[in-house]
Amino acid sequence: MSKVNAEATTMLPLLKKKLAFLSGGKDRRSGLILTIPLSSDQTSMEELSATLDYLLSIPSVKCKARGFTVIVDGRKSQWNIVKTVVLMLQNVIPAEVSLVCVVKPDEFWDKKVTHFCFWKEKDRLGFEVILVSANKLTRYIEPCQLTDDFGGSLDYDHNDWLNKRLVFEKFTRESTSLLDELSIINDSDKSSTVDKEKSADLALLPSFDPETVLQTGHELLSELQQRRFNGTEGGGQGGPAWCPMDEELLAQPQVMKLLDSLREQYTRYQELCRQRNKRTQLDEIHAKVMQVVTWLQGPGSELLKTQQAIGDSMRAAQTLQQKHEEIESQHSEWFAVYVELNQQIAALLSAGEEEEVVELKALQQQLSDVCYQQAAQLECRQNVLQAAQGFHTTTQELSQLLDGLLGMLCADVAPADGASIQQNLKLLEEKLQTVEAGLTSLRQKGAQLMEQMCTQAPWPLEETESPAGEQQDNVQHIQGVMEEMQLRKQRCEDMVDVRRLKMLQMVQLFKCEEDALQSVEWLGELLDALLKTHVRLGDESQETTTMLDKHRKFVDVAQSTYDYGRQLLQATVVLCQSLRCTTRSSGDTLPRLNRIWKQFSVCAEERQQRLELALNFHTAAERVLQQECVDSESLDEVDSSGKTLLDRLTMPVIFPDGTEQYFGSPSDTAAAAECVRERLLLVEERRLQLQELGLHNEEEEDEEEEHVLNGQEARLDVIGEELSEKEDQDEEEEEEAEEEAEVEEAAGQQDEDLERVTQDC
Repeated sequence: MSKVNAEATTMLPLLKKKLAFLSGGKDRRSGLILTIPLSSDQTSMEELSATLDYLLSIPSVKCKARGFTVIVDGRKSQWNIVKTVVLMLQNVIPAEVSLVCVVKPDEFWDKKVTHFCFWKEKDRLGFEVILVSANKLTRYIEPCQLTDDFGGSLDYDHNDWLNKRLVFEKFTRESTSLLDELSIINDSDKSSTVDKEKSADLALLPSFDPETVLQTGHELLSELQQRRFNGTEGGGQGGPAWCPMDEELLAQPQVMKLLDSLREQYTRYQELCRQRNKRTQLDEIHAKVMQVVTWLQGPGSELLKTQQAIGDSMRAAQTLQQKHEEIESQHSEWFAVYVELNQQIAALLSAGEEEEVVELKALQQQLSDVCYQQAAQLECRQNVLQAAQGFHTTTQELSQLLDGLLGMLCADVAPADGASIQQNLKLLEEKLQTVEAGLTSLRQKGAQLMEQMCTQAPWPLEETESPAGEQQDNVQHIQGVMEEMQLRKQRCEDMVDVRRLKMLQMVQLFKCEEDALQSVEWLGELLDALLKTHVRLGDESQETTTMLDKHRKFVDVAQSTYDYGRQLLQATVVLCQSLRCTTRSSGDTLPRLNRIWKQFSVCAEERQQRLELALNFHTAAERVLQQECVDSESLDEVDSSGKTLLDRLTMPVIFPDGTEQYFGSPSDTAAAAECVRERLLLVEERRLQLQELGLHNEEEEDEEEEHVLNGQEARLDVIGEELSEKEDQDEEEEEEAEEEAEVEEAAGQQDEDLERVTQDC
């Protein structure tokens, strides 16, 4: 078969000349018809012989056994050429030829020569040769088996046959070669498993594409089964179907056998490729897994082992974080490879064999263990760095708070008043609380950082000496920072205690000064109330006695106020000495307090004397008015005390500095004097009554009495006028009484305030 294929490729130009052809027609014995169309040109016997050899190699042995009927078309050729061709058939296919029909031309050859020649050579040729005209050829061959050149109806296209023949031979050649190659590949892989990589590189590369060859064979077989190469040619015009290569010519079973063998070998080849691809894929996965594991356990682990520090500041921690992010970036690339490998392994596990599944699971477990261990180390390192950043940030913030607090403590305190001192003290307490909260937060962050360092996944035992020592240094550094911050905070607390005491003393100093000034103001208010409202002397002894008691209480309140102010000023002196500052207010407040107190004492003494005079007057007047027998001396005594009281009311109060001040307004003084005059008028009436009873018989006494009466009437007129004026002033006296009640109430309130302030001091 390979020889035929080689000749067909070489003879392609020769076959195109159509020196001979098998039209597919058959004689009455079912023998194939071989047509040799001779032309007017000189025919090369060598080319014709080669063509015949090729054509006679196509039919099967069974088909050849039926014999060939050869039609030599000599209508366009000479007799000697025809004769040569006939004789050549003896040499080429003597056993296969059963009949040679020489189609003679219209111009008849020499009958005697031709007949004698072929009859003479019959026994030597081994086949019968007849001369026949084209229209008589149907006596030997059916018209349907003849081409239209001989008046038959059999359709034949030599070029199309040649093309399809080449396709068949190409399929036969490629399929045979491919079968040999696939058989070698499959058998070699089955018999030997040594040097698999070389086998995979060389043996798994056939010369032809099996899919293409199979597709060509299926198309060819389909055309053979339809008994034509192309259903649109020949019979497509309504003529009889042309089948030059039926199952006897092209050996259709041979095509089917080639296809079956090719499919079988190709299936084995595909399975082999699948197994080898799977093996190759397993090897690649194993290599990638080992590559990932080697890097993670080698350079990756070394990178992490060298990064155990936590830094000594926020900037150092940030630098370590950037370095860790670079390490994470390098690991991320290998983790991406791990994810891809894990997906590939999962896909292979779903369709793998038992042995492969065990190997794949072992690889997957090894890869997962290493990746998870490395990821855990990365996560622990990230947690440590985050905790370190938080610790250093809190340390920096706490240090700034302590610096601010220390600066505030070192600054001089020069507040303007107690409110500003209270504000500064509040700010100081707030800063101290903030520092305390910052230190608490620092302890928590330090504990978290040490906990993260302790919970970090351990390295192999032979590699833990250096990281453990560095971790111990980190722990000592953390503890040292917390102890340093604790000492700084303790020093600030001690300074805060001193500053707090000083500021509280200053608050107390300002408070004492304010209260001392308030005492001066209260005492001044009491003095004003005493001079302006304490004017009335009472209308009777009982009322005067009550007013005298109230005056004593009023004086006691003033005394308490004065004593309270003195105590406050003494306290300011002590506080100023403690604070090492000069007395701020005693030089001004104390003289004011003493001056007002002296003025108050003079006024109070004058007021008390007037009340006592009024009490003596009212008591004597009431006794004279109530008794039936009264001597003149008692009446004179009442009159004398009343005049003394009236004179006292018109006198001013002289202060130690020589200034004068009257009690109340002139109207208030007149009202108080009116009450005395009314009592004097009543006493005078009493005197007249007594005189009328004792002087009835004496004329001189009558005249004198009349004279006295006239004087008394005149006095009564004056008293009447004074009474009218008194009625006008009653309303003013009521208002003054209300004001006096308010003053007394204010004095009581001041007593309570003084008691409260005294308790506070």
